[in-house]
Amino acid sequence: MRKELHIISDGKRDFPRLLRISEEMNEYAAAIHIREKEATAFQLYSIVKDMQARGIPLCKIYMNDRLDVAKVTGVHGVQLKHHSLPVEEVKRHFSSCRIGKSIHSLEEAKKAEQQGADYLLFGHIFATASKKGKKPVGLSGLESVAAAVEIPVIAIGGITIETVNDVIEAGADGIAVMSGIWDADNPVEAVRAYHNKLKL
Repeated sequence: MRKELHIISDGKRDFPRLLRISEEMNEYAAAIHIREKEATAFQLYSIVKDMQARGIPLCKIYMNDRLDVAKVTGVHGVQLKHHSLPVEEVKRHFSSCRIGKSIHSLEEAKKAEQQGADYLLFGHIFATASKKGKKPVGLSGLESVAAAVEIPVIAIGGITIETVNDVIEAGADGIAVMSGIWDADNPVEAVRAYHNKLKL
C-alpha cells in the first residue's frame, strides 16, 4: 500500500498564503488537514470552498474536529482530537467520511480501532517544538501500535526528511507533517522532498 503524506495547517498563515501554498502542494499530498483553531465556522467553510476552486478535490480535504463544517462542505476526512465526540457516534452520522483519531498510547489506539476509526494519527514520535516538555513516544512506541492494530497508522511529530525511512520501517502507513513543511524556507519544496522519500 502506498504510504500517505498528510499535511496539517499550523494556524499561523494568513488564509491567502495558506490557500496558495496548499494549491501548489496538492499533487504531493494524500490529505490536507485544515487545523485552524482560531478560525470561525464561516472562515473554515470559505477555506474549503476556496480550496475546491483552486482544484483541490474534496477527497483530499480533511477537517480538524469541526463536524459542522465538515457536514456542510462535504469534505472527505474528519480528524478527531482526544476531546472530540466519540468515534462511533461520528462514524454513525458521517458514514461517507474517513474518520481519523489522534491517539498517544497503545491503549488509545486499540480503543479507537474498536470504535470504528478508519485510521490513527499517532505521536508525537520525536521531540518537537509544538510539544515542549512532553516526552515523545519514539520509534519503539510506533512499532508497538502499528503491530497491534489493523487500521493505518499515520505517524506525526518531529519527523524530518532524514527520519522518514526510520518511521516507515517502524510500521507507519504514512506521515503527517506540520512545522517541517510550513516553517521551511520553501514549503512546496519540503513537501516534494517528503513525498519523494515516501515513494522509495
